[in-house]
Amino acid sequence: MFKLITDFFRGILDVEDVESEHVETEPEDIKSEPFDMEAFQMSDDIKVYALSTCIHCRNAKKYLDECGVKYQCVHVDELKGEERKKIVQEIKSHNPSVSFPTLVIRDKVVVGFHKNKIDEALKG
Repeated sequence: MFKLITDFFRGILDVEDVESEHVETEPEDIKSEPFDMEAFQMSDDIKVYALSTCIHCRNAKKYLDECGVKYQCVHVDELKGEERKKIVQEIKSHNPSVSFPTLVIRDKVVVGFHKNKIDEALKG
């Protein structure tokens, strides 16, 4: 009986199956042209609205770090009161669904962690 229960839960909690269903992958054959890193040395050009516990937010910030660009990050879940309300309104002006991460790169908005979209915004 124990083996039956163990096998049942092993099938449900199979990490590979769960990850393959939910992870959005990007085509590997997409080659992006390099962007001018010197153009993004001011952190005012890039703002990341994130949640401190969100893996997609962490991946987006890590990717920007790998690209060598400076950015300003706001962890919305760590804010309180009026400051939080103000930032949520700011996010709504760029992304009405207020989902994370929301990256504002100059005048372009990238919602979610999508390397190709981030690269496109950095080039533009």
